[in-house]
Amino acid sequence: MGETIATKYLEEQGYDIIERNFSCKQGEIDIIAYESKAKEYVFIEVKTRSNVHYGRPSEAVDANKQKHIWNATKYYIFSHHLENQYIRFDVIEVYKKQNQFYINHLKQIM
Repeated sequence: MGETIATKYLEEQGYDIIERNFSCKQGEIDIIAYESKAKEYVFIEVKTRSNVHYGRPSEAVDANKQKHIWNATKYYIFSHHLENQYIRFDVIEVYKKQNQFYINHLKQIM
């Protein structure tokens, strides 16, 4: 559900969604988008939580998770011939409180 909310948010912000749930042997990327305003490919990890008892959602993107995202991104860049393109890594935190969702978009986090 969080990825669907994040995708809708990104589209409203003018991002073009290229792929969702890209997976390879090296790891997985929740959303790959292109932000034409910044002319960047954006590799996005989405974390959804209903409370912060165990920390903020972005804190779950630890060094091990970052390594898998980075390795999957390198593979994606190579396989799609994007070697000379600008890229960045974002995390979107989706908070669910009752029937409402709140988004916190953290850009260039890795």
